Amino acid sequence: MKMTSGKLVEILKGKLANAEWSFDFDREKDSLRVEDSTSNKGVTLSLPGIIAKWETSKEKAIDEVVYYVEEALIVMNKEQELSGKEKSIYPVIRSTSFPTESNEGIKLCYSDHTAETRIYYALDLGNTYRLIDEKMMQKENWTRDQLKEVSAFNVRALKTSVKEDIVAGNVFYFFNANDGYDASRILNDSLLQSFEEKIEGKMAVAVPHQDVLIIVDVRNDTGYDILAQLTMSFFASGNVPITALSFLYESKELEPIFILGKNKPIQ
Repeated sequence: MKMTSGKLVEILKGKLANAEWSFDFDREKDSLRVEDSTSNKGVTLSLPGIIAKWETSKEKAIDEVVYYVEEALIVMNKEQELSGKEKSIYPVIRSTSFPTESNEGIKLCYSDHTAETRIYYALDLGNTYRLIDEKMMQKENWTRDQLKEVSAFNVRALKTSVKEDIVAGNVFYFFNANDGYDASRILNDSLLQSFEEKIEGKMAVAVPHQDVLIIVDVRNDTGYDILAQLTMSFFASGNVPITALSFLYESKELEPIFILGKNKPIQ
């Protein structure tokens, strides 16, 4: 059976049936908005990424999305506090096309990162998390610096799980702890510097979606082509895509690179 966006929407509607939840299928953006009718809060799902996952893991992919949506909608209707939960505040990486306001028009807290990415901030709630907005900050008299400091400390404290692969003479390191903050580890300067010290070629970094960080020791031109293919594949299959572009890491700086097939990267 071939999964189409329309068919996937029907499956999700059936599994998420709730008298208080509404569904809006945007064919142009290929996305599905699931919203609580009483609070007007909800989540928007990118359908191509779910279909890509379904092709490899079938029902498990659907079940994961259903679980994520249910948990998110339940959490959204509860008042959340930052004070006393400092250890549960983390930075999350998103693309620069990600909304800067909630659906209620409240400005989300974020910081600049690269030309392709932004840093948002999240309150971890166990099975899901909530992005921190300015209303939450004002309510508890939190400052942006306080938020950045706390979240940076917490991301450095995350355990590191890395898988190493050698492809065509290039060394690929995959960080995939499945804790929701794999891409956030790109903000751990000490982690990046520790890899820079042992890399023999050029150091490239990629965050194609929320649940992976890729660091590459690029030792030949083929390494750039492999990285380009990998990031595009990961970008297309992620629940929360970030960017299909990669970055060169030098002297604590990230520079976006555009990789053309069979060519060296262009900065």
